[in-house]
Amino acid sequence: MRDTLTGSRIRERRQISGLRQAELARRVGISASYLNLIEHNRRRIGGKLLVDIASSLSVEPSLLTQGIEATLIAALREAAADAVGQTAELDALDEFAGRFPGWAGVLSQMHRRVVSLERTVETLSDRLTHDPHLAASMHEVLSTAAAIRSTAAILAEPEEIDAEWRDRFHRNIHQDAERLAESSKALVAYLDESEDEPDRRGMPLEEVEAFFAEREYHFPEIEEGAEADSFPLDGLDTSAAKSVAQSLLATYAADARAIPLERLREELGGAEPDPMGLAARFSVDLAIVLRRLAFVPKSFLPRAAGLAICDASGSILFYKPVPGFALPRHGVGCPLWPLFTALNRPLVPVRKRIVQLGRTAAEFDCYAIAWPQPVQSFDQDPVYHSAMLVLSVEDPSPDVDAKAQVGASCRICPRNACESRREPSILSEVF
Repeated sequence: MRDTLTGSRIRERRQISGLRQAELARRVGISASYLNLIEHNRRRIGGKLLVDIASSLSVEPSLLTQGIEATLIAALREAAADAVGQTAELDALDEFAGRFPGWAGVLSQMHRRVVSLERTVETLSDRLTHDPHLAASMHEVLSTAAAIRSTAAILAEPEEIDAEWRDRFHRNIHQDAERLAESSKALVAYLDESEDEPDRRGMPLEEVEAFFAEREYHFPEIEEGAEADSFPLDGLDTSAAKSVAQSLLATYAADARAIPLERLREELGGAEPDPMGLAARFSVDLAIVLRRLAFVPKSFLPRAAGLAICDASGSILFYKPVPGFALPRHGVGCPLWPLFTALNRPLVPVRKRIVQLGRTAAEFDCYAIAWPQPVQSFDQDPVYHSAMLVLSVEDPSPDVDAKAQVGASCRICPRNACESRREPSILSEVF
């Protein structure tokens, strides 16, 4: 009976990871409707599909199939890893879950709730501060309410108002009230969107990142010599998004010419990448290698690869995520990421193993470098960009102190003793 609940466990792990059904389905190559049937235990699952789903959720396949006790033990391990200032007796987890399954379930449920609330706080904090659609909707509601109040104040004056003007004011109030009702309805609908609805993308760069993600960050046509400026930009609705996409595709094409795909496959040979060695063998800048490694097919690398590119202000210009890697899409991120520290030392390669604090304390090997953009004239100040390749660590080492500890942003980082902290964390006990 245990394996009939595999779909429920997949759904639970997906929600903990903050993934939508459509996103998980895309990663494993099935339709969202089929994944929905799996999650409601209406379709049996096993073999390669189970392994792919477990890999996308960063868990062992056995966690999805072995039943409640294995799930509890894994959840307790995650809770212990996320605990700040507490050390749990990990060698006694099996005994604890076996003797006290009720208490193990309570702790597991509390940990899942904390994880979910942290993710919600992170998302809402970023959204309330930087979401352009939300800001525009709020402005519309407030400005309409102010117009209604002004008109009502005129009508409330004791002086007699000409009948024609009174009727005009009444019409204005009626029209503004209808506009306020529609704006409020749209705002509520926007805030109350369900997890299974498609993403609402209000920024050109977000459209472009979704465009790249749908193609798994790889463009065989350009690899074979197609011109970037003639590549079809299906799915991009705005001219701004198309302009950003063409610029990124032009960079992709230049990188592909500098490092041909087949030669890169031979150099990698399925082994761990050596970015500095590859830069020397191909006689290219390190930034080209970092970008190229992030855009090769998944089979080329033994680990999942992400990428972040920013300008000198720290604003993200492109973002390819990997499971567990959380970098604010808008707003201010943690300055301890190698992506940002590289800006302090332009042209100096940076390599660090970091552990991202919070939800699952994920580990990554990060390679970063900052470099100046080409200038058009003498005495022109250079504009710097920074790129960071992020490789997931499958077997984290226990020595946390030997790694750089970073957060997503100060507002939701649990690390209190940090010299780079700008504001108290809303998740800390002292706040």
